[in-house]
Amino acid sequence: MKIPRIAKIALSVLAGLAMIATAGFLWLRTTPYWAGITLFAESKRVENFRAMDTVFPYRPIASKGEVWVFGSDPRPLPAQYEFEGEQKDLAAFLERTVTTGLLVVHDGDIVHEEYRLGADETSKLTSWSMAKSVVSALIGIAVEEGHIESLSDPVDRYVGALAGTGYGAVPIEHALTMSSGMGFNEDYDDPLSDVNMLFIDFAMGTPMEEVLAGVETVRPHGVYNDYVSSDTIALGLVLEAATGVAFDTYLTTRLWEPMGAEADAFWNTGAGDQLLTMCCLNATLRDYARFGRLYLEGGARDGRQIVPAGWVAASVGPTAAHLQPGDNPASSWTFGYGYQWWIPEGSPGAFLAIGIWGQYIYVDRQRRVIIVKTSADPLFDDNDHETVAAFRAIARSVAGEQGGRV
Repeated sequence: MKIPRIAKIALSVLAGLAMIATAGFLWLRTTPYWAGITLFAESKRVENFRAMDTVFPYRPIASKGEVWVFGSDPRPLPAQYEFEGEQKDLAAFLERTVTTGLLVVHDGDIVHEEYRLGADETSKLTSWSMAKSVVSALIGIAVEEGHIESLSDPVDRYVGALAGTGYGAVPIEHALTMSSGMGFNEDYDDPLSDVNMLFIDFAMGTPMEEVLAGVETVRPHGVYNDYVSSDTIALGLVLEAATGVAFDTYLTTRLWEPMGAEADAFWNTGAGDQLLTMCCLNATLRDYARFGRLYLEGGARDGRQIVPAGWVAASVGPTAAHLQPGDNPASSWTFGYGYQWWIPEGSPGAFLAIGIWGQYIYVDRQRRVIIVKTSADPLFDDNDHETVAAFRAIARSVAGEQGGRV
């Protein structure tokens, strides 16, 4: 059967387009775009999250000081926890939420430590937005040192490149409490959202000042709690400009070393060697737990104040109405919010750092418990409340309150 001339032309065009598409795909894999595009791919998440040094460039965070030692007192975890009126199986929950590591500390002793899916105690597991709480600690230290005069100062007092922009007018305190009023789309399910495009900008080295300058104001600042990662990017820019010290150097000398981290960490950078301060710290679970321990102890280690005590109290004890936990019409979530720390409802004395895909540092001051969980959970947003319920049960159990309630 003779193929019509028009069909031959169509087949030739399709073949040509296929060759162009293949060539484009092969080229794309050699560019920094590829890391941003495949970062959260289902087949790569677990591996990426424990090896971000192979995904993006990075700057090292050295551990040079005397290690803040944990004791060891292994104990079993509770088999079940209560959530929404039902008894749930803890082992099944850890499996379902694609847990890669779980560490539980009580009163300075490691009582439980486990790793899964290729991770171990030496793995530098990525923080995602748990890093925001680290940024907050550094801002508090910079205020104490006199580099930042007032939290009422607008961002552009320190970051001149943002003068005349929406972000330039945001007071530092409102960036700390995710109350900037800026319209940044944080929807990870939308491939064209601001946060997903940000990772491509980051991979390509687009200056973060340029990214923030394009974000528009959507409401007055200081009246509504809406979680937008761009607020923490602004804080990182303020920190470097105010201190005159590179972010990674300030972190190393003011926090990581004096805190007594036992392992070096690293913070990912983009193609332009700039840090993305909304995320991207990579550390061991034990060192994440040391950071939680520092806040459990009011910012002090063995009597030496590292993060100002007043800053710690303000960070986890919000007073403004729009930052309160519970059903709050002035907030986009039921967890309360402090200075880049979350305050869950129904948990007196508890607060936590949270990162996407199921990263947590949970601190229960009442029971002196710290829980660190790393994960690659695709349903992380849906599982935050259940995770807190599991943590409450673990905290009660290791504190000897197996039958007690919050």
